[in-house]
Formats: sequence, structure tokens, C-alpha cells
Amino acid sequence: MATSANESPTPREDGVLSIAVLTISDTRTAAQDTSGDALVSLLGESGHVLADRDIVRDDVYVLRAKVSNWIADPAIDVVLTSGGTGFTGRDSTPEALAPLFDKTIDGFGELFRAVSYEEIGSSTIQSRAIGGLANATLIFALPGSTGAVRTAWDKILRNQLDVSFRPCNFVELIHRFNEHLLG
Repeated sequence: MATSANESPTPREDGVLSIAVLTISDTRTAAQDTSGDALVSLLGESGHVLADRDIVRDDVYVLRAKVSNWIADPAIDVVLTSGGTGFTGRDSTPEALAPLFDKTIDGFGELFRAVSYEEIGSSTIQSRAIGGLANATLIFALPGSTGAVRTAWDKILRNQLDVSFRPCNFVELIHRFNEHLLG
């Protein structure tokens, strides 16, 4: 749960997270956003709440502005993005998001590529999926394919965003993300 430096964070006792979904694409519309649709469906099936959803073009500053607004919103716990993690000239999601991170979740990208290898082999090397923490908001940048979104959710995010998953999960830590600001 995002908080300002003056607020005392409280844990998410019910385990329900408020999640924003952002698709990064120069060509997709709401009617064609199968990856965004999949994320919305998957987070809902897991009992979480959709906080907001949008599509922005693959532009570092437009993308960074949108995510910055979400991480400044104390009602949003998690931001999931889809698209812009490849190597073409327009793929800019990691460059846009990394400067916002207070901490990088290095293991997310590493684990995503490892589990993707089982499905797509060495093509996984072309993914620059990343994760980080910014203003007590978890951010995960996923590739744009619906298959990649499902892989990330099913094999990593579902468990890490589930308060009952053991031995540990991010939900039980959310209330501690900004503890360094509390004095």
C-alpha cells in the first residue's frame, strides 16, 4: 500500500491488493488489448481489485508520467505493465521505469526468464522484464504477449501477491516498504 512519509502504513490484513494495469503499445486499442484483458482477469480471479487501467504509447516520458501518478496514489499497491520490454527501437519500458525504482527486484526478471525458457527456449533472452519498488508500490514490467503475461502471473506473481503463500510473499511486507521514512 503506497503511503506518504507522514502516514503510518498498515498491513493488508485481507490480502486484497489494489492493482493498476498499463499496456504500452503504439498500435493496440482497448478492443485489441488481450494482454491487459488477461491481467485484469487473472488479478480478479485471485481476489484483487483493479485500481485503474490504461494504454499509453511506447514513449519513455509518457510511460514514466503515467506510472509516476500511480505510485503517488496511496490507494494503488501494485502496477503491472505489459509491453515495451523487447529490443526494438521503440521498446523503452525498462528505461522509463528503472529511474523511478527505490529498489530493484532483481530476482523477478531473472526468474521470469528462467520460467519462460521452459516455454519458449532461448528466445527468452529477448525479454527485459523487470520489477521494482517505488514509493512503497510494487511495479512489474512484463512483455506484451498474452502468453508472457500469463506465465508471469501463473508462475511468479500469483504467489508473491498472495498473503497466504509461504515461506514468504510481498503482501505481508507492503506495510513495511516505507518504514525508513517513519523516523
